[in-house]
Amino acid sequence: MEKMEEQGSSSESPKRWRQHKGGLITMPFIFANEACEKLAVVGFQANMISYLTLQLHMPLTKAANTLTNFGGTASLTPLLGAFVADAYAGRFWTITIASIIYQIGMVSLTTSAIVPQLRPPPCQGKVKVGCEQASGGQLAILYVSLLLTALGAGGIRPSVVAFGADQFDGSDTKQKSRTWSYFNWYYFVMGASILVAVTVIVYIQDNVGWGWGLGIPTVMMFMSIVVFVLGYGLYRILDPAGSPFTRLVQVCVAAYRKRKLQMVSDPRLLYENEQLDADISSAGKLLHTKQLRFLDKAAIVTEQDNVKAPNPWDLNTVHRVEELKSLIRMGPIWASGIILITAYAQQGTFSLQQAKTMDRRLTPAGNFQIPPGSMSVFTITSMLSTIALYDRFFIPAARRLTGLDRGITFLHRMAIGFVISTLATLVAGFVEVRRKGAAAAHGLLDHPHAVIPISVFWLVPQYSLHGIAEAFMSIGHLEFFYDQAPESMRSSAAALFWTSISMGNYLSSFLVTLVHKFTAGPDGDNWLPDDNINRGKLENFYWLITLLQVVNLFYYLLCAKFYTFKPVEVQFPAATKLHGKVVGDKLTKEDGFELENRV
Repeated sequence: MEKMEEQGSSSESPKRWRQHKGGLITMPFIFANEACEKLAVVGFQANMISYLTLQLHMPLTKAANTLTNFGGTASLTPLLGAFVADAYAGRFWTITIASIIYQIGMVSLTTSAIVPQLRPPPCQGKVKVGCEQASGGQLAILYVSLLLTALGAGGIRPSVVAFGADQFDGSDTKQKSRTWSYFNWYYFVMGASILVAVTVIVYIQDNVGWGWGLGIPTVMMFMSIVVFVLGYGLYRILDPAGSPFTRLVQVCVAAYRKRKLQMVSDPRLLYENEQLDADISSAGKLLHTKQLRFLDKAAIVTEQDNVKAPNPWDLNTVHRVEELKSLIRMGPIWASGIILITAYAQQGTFSLQQAKTMDRRLTPAGNFQIPPGSMSVFTITSMLSTIALYDRFFIPAARRLTGLDRGITFLHRMAIGFVISTLATLVAGFVEVRRKGAAAAHGLLDHPHAVIPISVFWLVPQYSLHGIAEAFMSIGHLEFFYDQAPESMRSSAAALFWTSISMGNYLSSFLVTLVHKFTAGPDGDNWLPDDNINRGKLENFYWLITLLQVVNLFYYLLCAKFYTFKPVEVQFPAATKLHGKVVGDKLTKEDGFELENRV
């Protein structure tokens, strides 16, 4: 049996790049947009637990679950945004339109913070007893505002990081290496903006007012839209290549229809069509892999198939089959990131409540107090420091040992992050024991609003460890999705990154609800009480998360050990020199294949 293959001339393939500019010249626009956007988004959310409990008078557990559910939803909507970007609108217009939707949500919530009728009246006295909670209408404004911001985030998050990476030509060796530095510096710019948000913006919210505290981020969001649009003429813009999800379903259907066929003896007999795949393989063709071989049946040619104009519900190319395989192989690694986000989520809820009860003065004799919402500054500074040291010192040193452009593989980078995150929640439990011990020593266990004479700087280790863990795990996770995803699905792959954050937030809410329910005692005792964490057992909750992270670490190591990197046949310009050998515009198997990754 002969190999059924239709070769198309690469010169005849449609142009996917509408503009051939890009490069470093676009980075100021993209980074400026990211800086303004993150300053707006984080300034909007960082202290939201205080807004819900102090301004809308929500109970603590309800406020915590509202925020984690919102965070989960905001991280789930990127699936929709990625689909629109990859299939129809393209990344540039998806980012622009989604930013406008986010802007509307911010204006709505800012208005509710300014107009007294849109929030409940202030409590009388220092003790919050008999405070009127927000009405149904007032909560409706809150939820609609949060929903709009979640929808906007759904378009921004999966598209902006992939759009920035698109500005570097993957077929150019020099620009390819810049892509990995881009991910580090993208996260650095994002972290610097977050640092300003959790210090300056949170301080304004706590000490000046919520009108200004939410109004400034709203203005910054508007500025981010303007800056991003100004760079339009410089960007490399990739035209959408049709719905990637439709192609995945077509492979599944074709494989099912041919499930009774006998597998071919040689994978070279499977169907390939370069012209058909031209729009989705401009950076290289995916090669056949031995895993998930039942899907290969979608590429078996029968007498009924028209190889020149195939029906994709009956016959698919090897490249399209491998697209689906790539996503399936990514699934276990994706799932491993969920529990880390669950651990990280506690900083914005229970760790913040811990900080509220502690001595937040910078010096024993000083009057300036650190706002509780600004404690995450230690997470951000440790993350920024780690990124800078990693990029400037660790990568060059590791590169000399491993020969990899990025120093170590992203799988190794993620493993380091998992270990550090586990240590962070372990330390958090011991710090909580210390905090409650100080409260007991001074007779303050039954005074939830009293300041316990223990410095808030005891919380710095857990915040800092979370920041270091994020510098390793989150960036490694992002690199993994961008690199291992099929070329035409990189927005969708970035959405997977945010979806793991979504699942982590939802898991956090689920754990909080379960622990709150099943640790409740007849005398009112609870690990996570609503009104007095001094009488709770928050340390047990932290150690429960530590145990889950240990189990997750072993699961991840098992997945990483058996993970198969996607193989890609790289297209080289004519007379390109590779390893001292001049090659043509395409390498054959005998010449060797360039792989996206080397382990």
